[in-house]
Amino acid sequence: MSLTDIKFIASDMDGTLLDENGQLNPEFFAVFEQLEQRNIRFAAASGRQYYSLRDTFEPIKDRMIFIAENGTLVMYQDKELYCCTIASESIKAIISQAREIADAHIVLCGKRSAYIETQDPQALEEISHYYHRCQTVDDLLSVEDEFIKVAICHFNGTQEHVFPKMNTQFGHSHQVVVSAKIWLDVMNIDASKGAAIKHLQKTLGFNHQQTMSFGDYLNDLEMLEESYYSYAMDNAHETIKKTAKFRAPSNHEDGVIKVLKQLI
Repeated sequence: MSLTDIKFIASDMDGTLLDENGQLNPEFFAVFEQLEQRNIRFAAASGRQYYSLRDTFEPIKDRMIFIAENGTLVMYQDKELYCCTIASESIKAIISQAREIADAHIVLCGKRSAYIETQDPQALEEISHYYHRCQTVDDLLSVEDEFIKVAICHFNGTQEHVFPKMNTQFGHSHQVVVSAKIWLDVMNIDASKGAAIKHLQKTLGFNHQQTMSFGDYLNDLEMLEESYYSYAMDNAHETIKKTAKFRAPSNHEDGVIKVLKQLI
């Protein structure tokens, strides 16, 4: 493999490009410069909100692509390249069902902002890491926006406590994905990081063989499938390791940066 084979690189954030404290190694910016000099586009592909991603990459925010909210919103230079929304009637049903799950904290994700009802201090701290533009409201069902995702946080584990109920109710009509140990997302059935990358392949003129991606969790599955050069982090979920063609060192070891530095 050489960089002449690659035109587009996408990396997940938490558990992948970011370290165990959710921090970006400043060394990434020098690597980005070298990729840019070779006309290779780089995208942050994350469950995080667009505004959160933009803040993380502030020095280069107008030079890279943001695949935000697990692929439901793609932005470049503050312009929307792709979006996959959820119908208002579906939002009401999803929120109503999520409210019935004990100890679940709901984040309603719109294009303009995220919205929450919870006042739980632990939940507020956790949500603040991923949603930099967030409003507290009395009733999520009264919010007006274009909605792209409903995220649910459960500190005892979403795969055990949230996924069974939400997937039974909405798995046939929506994308229900465990995006981290304590997070689950409900989206349009056509939404995924992979669908967003497929759209970019068509509109920006690169193909599957020219695509590289890095991921660690189940919400990265479709993205890896859309990438010929697919990398699972050493700390990845076993399903991701079985899906990816290649392996990168763990996020604790700056695995993404190490692989990219070897290439350049």
